[in-house]
Amino acid sequence: MEIQVLGPLTATLDGVSIVPTASKPRQLLALFAFQPGRIVPVGTLMEELWSSHLPQSAMTTLQTYVLQLRRRLGTAMGPDSPGNAKEILATRHGGYVLQISADCVDVYRYEQLVADGQRAFESGEDAHAAEHFKSALAMWKGPTLVDVPAGTVLSIEILRLRESRLVTLERRIDADLRLGRHGDLVSELADLIARHPQHEGLHAQAMVALYRAGRQATALDVYRRLRKRLIDELGVEPSPQLQRLHQMILAVDPALDVLSGERRTSTFNLFAA
Repeated sequence: MEIQVLGPLTATLDGVSIVPTASKPRQLLALFAFQPGRIVPVGTLMEELWSSHLPQSAMTTLQTYVLQLRRRLGTAMGPDSPGNAKEILATRHGGYVLQISADCVDVYRYEQLVADGQRAFESGEDAHAAEHFKSALAMWKGPTLVDVPAGTVLSIEILRLRESRLVTLERRIDADLRLGRHGDLVSELADLIARHPQHEGLHAQAMVALYRAGRQATALDVYRRLRKRLIDELGVEPSPQLQRLHQMILAVDPALDVLSGERRTSTFNLFAA
């Protein structure tokens, strides 16, 4: 079986899609995908489907949705399969379990690539870190479960993955900056700070990339616009890290042109006092 949640939900068995067309069974399949090989309690399934507004027939309806998933599995398996759908989506005491390996779900392969990249990043193996992070990010096909209605439980997973994707992108840019690829990053970072107008980490990366690309004035303008936005919208000044980076650019500090301080840190903290 192959399940993808980093984008639209897809799930195939022997090349045949098992994704239901109805929204509630789709939610169940997505939830099972985040818990491969582990029992998902009935209470968790009901919370995802109905939150605190359980219908009177909640248990019967849940069993109907599970039956629909099993029918999709059975169709994909075909009549000559040695097993049956109940062995793949099995009933256990207090819940159900999707009997597949974690490797069958893209999110687990993504998280392994991110972990490998982080280890390389912390060891100063910048080229390897950048490649691992790029491979992880390439697995995304769009917003997480963009075509699945999310209840309480799935919303938490979606938020977690959204944050993970952004952090992974930051670390990949950190590694590229260490490798001297600032010229290649300028346009990408311009787009990112436009889409994340209050994100100080991305703004710090943009300032460093621009400065190293010989665009000191533009780097200072990035800071000026961010500071104005933070003051106008939140009533706060930029962080001490960003203020120090701003002062270093104003002073044309030689430390900006080389990797200084601890290598096991982000660009945001690299020039912190």
